[in-house]
Amino acid sequence: MTDTTAADRLEAALASLDPSARVQAAMTAGTHPRSEYIPVLVAQCRIEPQFLVREMLTWALTRHDADEVIDRLLVELGSRGAQIRAQALHTMSKIGGPRVWPAITSDLLKDADDAVARVAWRTAARHVPAAEASALATTLATQFARGEDDTRRSLSEAFATLGEPARPQVDWALATGGPYTRAHAAVTARLMDDPEQTYDEAVAAASA
Repeated sequence: MTDTTAADRLEAALASLDPSARVQAAMTAGTHPRSEYIPVLVAQCRIEPQFLVREMLTWALTRHDADEVIDRLLVELGSRGAQIRAQALHTMSKIGGPRVWPAITSDLLKDADDAVARVAWRTAARHVPAAEASALATTLATQFARGEDDTRRSLSEAFATLGEPARPQVDWALATGGPYTRAHAAVTARLMDDPEQTYDEAVAAASA
């Protein structure tokens, strides 16, 4: 079997209408990794409608050479498609390493698509060097009161992950923000004070 044929077979398997077949194809590609599979797996990330299949695609990519995969994902971070931007960030976070943090730009942290922004916040909070945590928090503070509950929850959890280096930015939002910003910052402060709380519990406590 030639390398091209192996990649073509994977592409054909990932085109199946059966999600379980696509999961199996991605699992097989991760179990027996080949460089030729990387562009096929990334291409499927752009269009895959099923969350569980996307998770298996990410797993398969983490089984390949990290630098080769990240080279490919860095290109996708500039894509017009929100799904692939989010999936690229998610996969890079799973791979880890020193190339993840520099890839998270201010544009991604402020991405117009909430799903992309949520992944960017989560990934950044987990991978930021300690010396840059305060600067990251300054950028994240511009996103208070954004979006619906899922988006606000993600931002608050990113602040909780950053911890005390982000406290001044939360205090600033509490002191100077509009009513929605102050409300979101109050919930965030409670979550930072007690990371064992859930977001919903913090919302209830802040509203009491």
